[in-house]
Amino acid sequence: MKHYLKRLEESIKANWNNPALGNYGGETFTFGEVATQIEKLHLFFSAAGIQKGEKIALCAKNTARWGMAFLAGNTYEAVMVPILADFHPDSIKSLVNHSESTILFTDHDIWPKLSVAEMPALKAVVSTVDFSLLYGATKEIEEAYAGTDAAMAAKFPKGFSGEDVDYTFNNDKELAIINYTSGTTCMPKGVMLRYECISANVEFGQKRIPSSSKDKIVSMLPMAHMYGLMFELIYPLCGGSSIYYIGRMPTPAILMGALAEVKPYLLITVPLVMEKIFKNKIQPVINKPLMKLLTSIPGINRIIFKKIRETLLTAFGGNIREIVMGGAALNPEVEYWFRKIRLPFTVGYGMTEAAPLMAYEDWDRFVSKSCGKAIDSVEIRIDSDDPYRIPGEIQARGTNIMSGYFKNEDATRAAFTKDGWMNTGDLGLMDKEGNIFIRGRSKNMILSPNGQNIYPEEIEAVINNLPHVVESIVVARGAALVGLVYMDAEKLAENSLEAASYSKELMKQVNAQMPAYSKLSAIEAVAEPFEKTPKMSIKRFLYS
Repeated sequence: MKHYLKRLEESIKANWNNPALGNYGGETFTFGEVATQIEKLHLFFSAAGIQKGEKIALCAKNTARWGMAFLAGNTYEAVMVPILADFHPDSIKSLVNHSESTILFTDHDIWPKLSVAEMPALKAVVSTVDFSLLYGATKEIEEAYAGTDAAMAAKFPKGFSGEDVDYTFNNDKELAIINYTSGTTCMPKGVMLRYECISANVEFGQKRIPSSSKDKIVSMLPMAHMYGLMFELIYPLCGGSSIYYIGRMPTPAILMGALAEVKPYLLITVPLVMEKIFKNKIQPVINKPLMKLLTSIPGINRIIFKKIRETLLTAFGGNIREIVMGGAALNPEVEYWFRKIRLPFTVGYGMTEAAPLMAYEDWDRFVSKSCGKAIDSVEIRIDSDDPYRIPGEIQARGTNIMSGYFKNEDATRAAFTKDGWMNTGDLGLMDKEGNIFIRGRSKNMILSPNGQNIYPEEIEAVINNLPHVVESIVVARGAALVGLVYMDAEKLAENSLEAASYSKELMKQVNAQMPAYSKLSAIEAVAEPFEKTPKMSIKRFLYS
């Protein structure tokens, strides 16, 4: 397995003058400019006395300079600590301190909300907006930062070139990243990932969806989460591809505009985004009376589906080879229509603790309702007496599985079985070909009074298919099942409907499709969207 920093070094040297990182609608940096900034930061780290293995925190909105800051620390062999920009300032402070970080990269929105006095281990704070020094703990630190350009000129009197790029590759087993999870059921834990964890993901990505200097990608996922960090920064950059940051999770209109302009080869996203695109772009077309008739006629329907597919892929820029979704289950109705029009999509499976990928299958071999098969560097098993028929916890082991949770031995012990398999907390089945089918989170499963296992995700899929519903969660209140539903207020108003009365109609329609043991006792309309994790999973613990 090739070390990903070796891939990165080779990519920088081969693509020195090609675009590497850019802000959509703003500045763009070549591979050479990225490498030069990395080297400048290396010189500052060294002058500031930062040692290999020290922690560097990174808490800022997605930008090209976010990517450069991460790569600078990562190639210096510091341990990078990405922190979500949406975290409360108190949480940011706690994670900087818990991780023992000595340098913090942040932006000008977050910095004024933080008190450096409450983060006493910090030696320096650097801006991701312009790489200015926001704070130096000592005069020596300030002087070291001010002297960076002079240090570069002294070290490279003929200028810095691709020949000068030289990263370390003999550290596979060493700690590279502490990535704090933001799960749906608990407070964040610091996932410890080794360099080999990242290398395994990059190797698989470049093997199955190889990228090159001709390829571009639009980044919309949070870089502080492993899904975005791995597949919208590290993996494409190691192939020589160009990355353009939108900044934060975009509206469908902004996303479609960026895709049309950048023309990416790959779309990495979460099901919620694609479900919104389906409701806005496809559903209104297929629901027209004439279209319903035509799509029921063999032969004609194939022509119509092909036209819808071509129109949608053209709107995505025309170069999309695959759409990869992860982080949550795809709505069954949306998946049905995507398959009908032969959209090149697949649904993978992973988690922060796997850096992040565990299962994947190419779109043309992807089995409906599955999340792919175990990737090359991972083994997956179902903890069940009959894994083909009886759901059990999904367990994994392999090169890309974490070492444990930082400074949390109890959580680390609980995460692994006695024979070394990691407990994912997900319940699933596996068919004889190795395709994995997730039934739900083990912590979400509801045990009915008569002993039936109820998977709320299955009920929510039915609710979310109904008109005017944006999203929902099902919770247990005593022996009763209650659906909490966030509705589209504009569409309700257009059809002269009130949320309270429509909720009763919804419950009738849902219960008509449910077995007796999983019928809802009530549906309650909520006024605001549910709070979510970076993977756009609902934070269930806030509503149970």
